[in-house]
Amino acid sequence: MHIILLRFGSNKSAAPDHMASHKDWIAKGLADGVFQCVGSLDAGGGAVIAHGEDTDALMRRVQADPFVKHGVVKAEVLGVDVNRTIPALDYLMARAPVG
Repeated sequence: MHIILLRFGSNKSAAPDHMASHKDWIAKGLADGVFQCVGSLDAGGGAVIAHGEDTDALMRRVQADPFVKHGVVKAEVLGVDVNRTIPALDYLMARAPVG
């Protein structure tokens, strides 16, 4: 599992220009079943919980985010080795292929 932190970058003021395509990027991640949860950070920016995609593929996906491409946000991708969950989230313990 990965947690993606999207913190505002130097080009934050351009967010309205890229919001529609950023929302399309989020919708694609959800439709692909990779994004499990997407939300806003209290301090500004956003966070995504991702699962089922190896780190390299996820990094390519993150770099394709229009907000990342245009410097609206800086992305930080954190790998999480999940070892305990509530039963409904047990699937998060399955590891994606490495690579």
